[in-house]
Amino acid sequence: MDRKDEIILQQMDLIRSMTERNLRSMDTDFWGTPLMENRTARPQKTEKTEKPEKAAPQTQAAKPEEKEEIPPKEKIEDLLAELDSYVGMDAIKTEVRSLINMVQVYKLRREHDLPTTDMSLHMVFSGNPGTGKTTVARIMSRIYHSLDILSKGQLVEVDRSGLVAGYVGQTALKTQKVIEKAMGGVLFIDEAYALNGKSENDFGQEAIDTILKAMEDHRDDLVVIVAGYTELMDRFIHSNPGLESRFNRFLMFEDYTPEQMVAIFKMQCKKGCYVLAQGTEELVRDFIAEESADDSFGNARGVRNLFEHILVAQNNRLAKMENVTRDDLMQILPDDVLSARGKIDE
Repeated sequence: MDRKDEIILQQMDLIRSMTERNLRSMDTDFWGTPLMENRTARPQKTEKTEKPEKAAPQTQAAKPEEKEEIPPKEKIEDLLAELDSYVGMDAIKTEVRSLINMVQVYKLRREHDLPTTDMSLHMVFSGNPGTGKTTVARIMSRIYHSLDILSKGQLVEVDRSGLVAGYVGQTALKTQKVIEKAMGGVLFIDEAYALNGKSENDFGQEAIDTILKAMEDHRDDLVVIVAGYTELMDRFIHSNPGLESRFNRFLMFEDYTPEQMVAIFKMQCKKGCYVLAQGTEELVRDFIAEESADDSFGNARGVRNLFEHILVAQNNRLAKMENVTRDDLMQILPDDVLSARGKIDE
């Protein structure tokens, strides 16, 4: 191997490591919050150590468990500013502001000893994948915490697999553990209609019953948000009188327009310190328009996938260069987009 080959290999390693680091730092949705599929903790590899011959008996009393640290309340103005920074979702932003106004007036009436009606904060989020449902659920948990509705304001996100077990009696226990984890915050159930089992031996209804009971027993410190495709969610809510009576607030998440998806792409570039060279944005717009014509594209999630494909093309281009500068690492060229689209060979 000559010196030139060694330099190329070294640069490829450098580019690969920097790209992986960038993607890890962007291992979030387009507004800086972790994606569901990446929130599951992965076990860390540790070096093997010699097993001690015998553990020493404990003579001291066990240390008391440390008190859970509750995050500080954020200013409602800051949360609304963050909400306004999200691309699109105008109807959702209006609904969230109305909800905040309702809660604030409710609290004022309580303070003045005026009668109040029961205030249901449980919600149904409906819409296609990648339209921001999880993102809005997360900021709603923080808003409720800021308004003293929830004591902690965390978001616990699950789907059917996180609630339903395979044996009689285990589903209620599994669901109860999730509810305990969500106490003081928001329990977000994605694709909630999957809990409606189609067979007699399905335990989804047991999970639903456990959740409904928790919503009644802990109405002062637990909010449940169920989410999924519009038609399936409508069918799910109306399949059970208990669900109908507890969920009366519906938020519809519309698909993003091509222009909004371009704005999301540019936001991701800014977050990752990437710059679009002259003529690149037009090609990105065409790429998004072409791919989003497929119903399975996935809105913001699809934009993220395109962004990563373009980065792969950029990496392959940089790997062939002898001297890679900081500007080279930041710049996305038209050829990177064309290569990601399969229009030119890498």
